[in-house]
Amino acid sequence: MKIALAGNPNSGKTTLFNVLTGSNQFVGNWPGVTVEKKEGKLKGHKGISVIDLPGIYSLSPYTPEEVITRKFLLEEQPDVILNIVDGTNLERNLYLTTQLLELGIPLVLAVNMGDVLAKSGDNIDYAKLGKALGCQVVAISALKGTGIKEMVDEVLAVGRENKLHSIMHKYSGSVEHTLAHIEEALLHDLPLNQQRWYAIKIFEQDELVMQKFQAFGAELEHIKKDIAECEKEMDDDAESIIIAERYSFIEKVIKDCLRRTGKSKMSTSDKIDRIVTNRFLALPIFAVIMTAVYYISVTTVGTWVTDWTNDVLFEEIIPPAIESFLVAVGCAPLLQSLILDGIVAGVGAVLGFVPQILVLFIFLAFLESCGYMARIAFIMDRIFRRFGLSGKSFIPMLIGTGCGIPGIMASRTIENTRDRRMTIMTTTFIPCGAKLPFIALMAGAVFGGAWWVAPSAYFMGIAAIICSGIILKKTKMFAGEVAPFVMELPAYHWPTVGNVLRSMWERGWSFIKKAGTIILLSTIVIWFLSGFGFTDQGFGVTDDINQSLLAAVGSAFAVIFAPLGWGSWEYSVATIGGLVAKENIVATLGIIFGFAEVAEDGVEIWGLLGAQLTVVSGYSFLIFNLLCAPCFAAMGAIRREMNNGKWTAFAIGYQCAFAYFVAFTINQLGNLFLFGTFGIGTVIALIALVGFVYLLVRKSPEEKLEKTAAKLIAE
Repeated sequence: MKIALAGNPNSGKTTLFNVLTGSNQFVGNWPGVTVEKKEGKLKGHKGISVIDLPGIYSLSPYTPEEVITRKFLLEEQPDVILNIVDGTNLERNLYLTTQLLELGIPLVLAVNMGDVLAKSGDNIDYAKLGKALGCQVVAISALKGTGIKEMVDEVLAVGRENKLHSIMHKYSGSVEHTLAHIEEALLHDLPLNQQRWYAIKIFEQDELVMQKFQAFGAELEHIKKDIAECEKEMDDDAESIIIAERYSFIEKVIKDCLRRTGKSKMSTSDKIDRIVTNRFLALPIFAVIMTAVYYISVTTVGTWVTDWTNDVLFEEIIPPAIESFLVAVGCAPLLQSLILDGIVAGVGAVLGFVPQILVLFIFLAFLESCGYMARIAFIMDRIFRRFGLSGKSFIPMLIGTGCGIPGIMASRTIENTRDRRMTIMTTTFIPCGAKLPFIALMAGAVFGGAWWVAPSAYFMGIAAIICSGIILKKTKMFAGEVAPFVMELPAYHWPTVGNVLRSMWERGWSFIKKAGTIILLSTIVIWFLSGFGFTDQGFGVTDDINQSLLAAVGSAFAVIFAPLGWGSWEYSVATIGGLVAKENIVATLGIIFGFAEVAEDGVEIWGLLGAQLTVVSGYSFLIFNLLCAPCFAAMGAIRREMNNGKWTAFAIGYQCAFAYFVAFTINQLGNLFLFGTFGIGTVIALIALVGFVYLLVRKSPEEKLEKTAAKLIAE
């Protein structure tokens, strides 16, 4: 049996999916978290699948989520639809329900959050609601787990009996008359239970459905005349007629089934929103919250645990224990070097930062689950819209704070192709979890543990996105109107501990797995390249890392990075290694400088790592690696979402060029202002900065066209 879980965004679908399947799908309290269907097995029942479909508001094919959901329901024909609706927003949620009821698939309606509604003094008469809709209705709380057993029993009974619901919703006479004509002329070969849905979609002149019936040329022309007559009689277009009739039916159902107390008290969520979404206070509050998140994660609590992990676990406990074991079993010196200087040094350097990452992920999970991140997308829409991006573009970027790959995938929720491509290109500017060890390393090595380094990296990413949006939107490739952004602001609620911990562990475990696979292999390669090279005796083992293959490879690239202030082979190699996985930067430096020199928080040891970097060149090194092309896995995600080799190459090329410009400007102008250094590089940086400002302020093609048109009219 297949159970399709369908509903509006933020109705509690993914929470219910986790309850039903025991899945570890994370619940984010904003639209767009589920961007493709996900499948799990119903706990305690063999052979029963639960499919979590993307959250949608209707079955009209306007967005990628709607297309995915509709295609699945029509082509896969699940045994039963479990439609979950938010009891606190019944009118909006039932709009999708009326469409699902017409599909001819058995349906059970699960009213979620009824307990929240009851607190306000309002109550739903579930028996009347079921009778009015013609289907089974069950009250549940996905968050608290109440009513779940009764719901599952009802779903299984309806699915096994293939029990179709009654179609209680009838349209006005002229519409029903036209629908009957459509069914008779075009749909007599379809299964009886599917005819009504297709008739309604043909009446609306749905493009995808109309294409399916192109072969019926004469019949379609006749039907179009019937539809035109109905539109004339009702003085509206067909789609608007259907929408109006649906809401008229919903209004009647709610009037009969929902008892309101008449109280108009402002909810707690509304009171909070008056502050956190205030036109003037919203951005400062957001800046303070994100600064606090990174400060606690990187500078205080996260660092205390990380220091113990690095100084004790990965220095005093694990390496000596492994070394004693290897000596005891008579391990060859070369193999000892591989294990201790390669694997333990590289992987250990990365794993030492896991505590900081877990602390960050706990905070992000809490902000997402409680509903605050939805407000951030709403707030950022005000800013992004002015610079050519929709607030919907910020949702992938928020998701990308955990990992860039799901962030890139979440761009599917953006309907406009130009905006979607721009979002894909800029999403990875926001630091993901994999970049946090690198940020923490640089903050300690070069900046003496300064609290501002980590937050500045986050806000630098946002600035890069805004500047890119302004520049790209003024090119012909991306010019055009910004996609509209409508977003539901869910009520604030305390997230469950299980949900927050699940999110933290899922993201953290993904990081740890990468350390155990990709980074492990990378550290072995780096160890080999750092320990072997061409000496006076020919190719072989070398004690001087400056004569190694690694130094030779790094030196070949060092000239490219010299204008950025860190043109030594060590940092060049680390940057190249970061393209495999951003954590590799830390692992590579761990091998080059020796693990203890990276891990231990001592001034003289940090000095060894940062000996070649000033605060200016160090910040240049940090920003370049944060803004340049992401890891190979994220590049693969960009390729899949772009579905075009040229666009993929353009996206990666733009990221690298933008990162190079920013890092170059930071180094050249930073040295000018802090140390008084002036040279040809400073002149080039000033010219580049002027060019950058010009790209920001120049007129867009639309503005030029409007100016030309106004001039012609005036003449």
